[in-house]
Amino acid sequence: MNKFKELIEGFVKEEDGIGVVEIILILVILVGLVVIFKDNISDIVEDAFEAITGDTDEILD
Repeated sequence: MNKFKELIEGFVKEEDGIGVVEIILILVILVGLVVIFKDNISDIVEDAFEAITGDTDEILD
């Protein structure tokens, strides 16, 4: 019975899988934020590319 108790205590104290769970939770939160703010993010990226292409047109002309 003592071995079983030691096995359970060791299992509870073991934290090897904690890092994986944290990374998965962070990824889930990031994906959720991207889904929520998809329109805002695409507007920002489109504005940035328009500014870049506009500036290159001025340089080439």
